Amino acid sequence: MLAFAVAGGKLVRRKALDGVRPGARWFDDDVDGRDVPAGEWWIVDGAEGGVNHVHGLPEWGVTVVLVADGVPRLAVVRQPLGDLTYTAVEGGGAFRNGTRLRVSAKTSLDAAIATASQAGNGREVHARFGRAVAAMSDAALLVRNTIPTTFPLLGVAAGQYDVFWQYEPDLPGTAAGTLLVREAGGVVSDLAGRPWRPTSPDVLVAAPGLHSAALGVLAGVPA
Repeated sequence: MLAFAVAGGKLVRRKALDGVRPGARWFDDDVDGRDVPAGEWWIVDGAEGGVNHVHGLPEWGVTVVLVADGVPRLAVVRQPLGDLTYTAVEGGGAFRNGTRLRVSAKTSLDAAIATASQAGNGREVHARFGRAVAAMSDAALLVRNTIPTTFPLLGVAAGQYDVFWQYEPDLPGTAAGTLLVREAGGVVSDLAGRPWRPTSPDVLVAAPGLHSAALGVLAGVPA
């Protein structure tokens, strides 16, 4: 069982994970960015969504993901409010409190709820994001912007949202969330349609019946 401590920042009891995967090392995205070397790495955010916690919102918690050779293989997200635990192992499905998750079965973008996560990436990224929201708003039923990255991705995995995208995505939330979505039956790529990797400049996640249409909308947004 994983044990976590969160107190005013990112504090994680590494002892709870040390030895679970002999040879796995610890990757600090705050220091090393998103360029995860070969091998197995634990990537942890011990206080994800701190701004939400401070403002009394429920979308905060702890994210743990094991990345091997650039691919997320295991993810656990613990959301204290609501007593929710999300888990996924590559090839083993995605679950919330033990119940299997499935992405949306929608096939029409005009019936879809699209969500994104964009904050703190600079003026040019914000301007591009604004253009993307405008374009997606013309195509989808509804567009939302939610931080941190993990929680809208959990919503896609659970079929509550249908599409998610982000420019310059953060590593812990995207790595964990994309694994959960893939294991729930969703499609994950960058905005050029290539498989998402930790170094990808952007990410698009969607139900399989909507990914192509969403990619067509967002690929046409100028940088």
